[in-house]
Amino acid sequence: MAKRILMPIVDGEAAEAIGPIVAALARDSGATVRLVRVEPVPEHVIGTHGRVVAYVDQEMDRLTRRGLDELAAVEARIAGAPVERAVRFGEVASEIALEAEAFGADLIALTDERRGRLARAIAPTLADEVTSRSDVPVLALRG
Repeated sequence: MAKRILMPIVDGEAAEAIGPIVAALARDSGATVRLVRVEPVPEHVIGTHGRVVAYVDQEMDRLTRRGLDELAAVEARIAGAPVERAVRFGEVASEIALEAEAFGADLIALTDERRGRLARAIAPTLADEVTSRSDVPVLALRG
């Protein structure tokens, strides 16, 4: 049984689809769910006159607060299971794999887009990339 479930939140609407499944799994097995949001690494915000308006650390703080607020809305839908929230910065699939390792996840649960084999071969989906970068089993709900 999975005791630690990592649930990456890439799209809020997609989280609505897999949220009840993860909540049921977590309640049935007594698992902890960690919600993670991955943002691109920010850069300085430059104003119209070439001056720095916001430094990287300020942008990271702003994105972290916004990400935690978005994750709080998802957390409200996963009632009855302990939930943790995290925001990471970098390339999405790599950061999800790193977070799974850091969290000690037994399962990664995410949504995936429905595509044909040729399209997946040309451009792998996020679930394909996470599966190839992590040893943790991936539960992908295809939309």
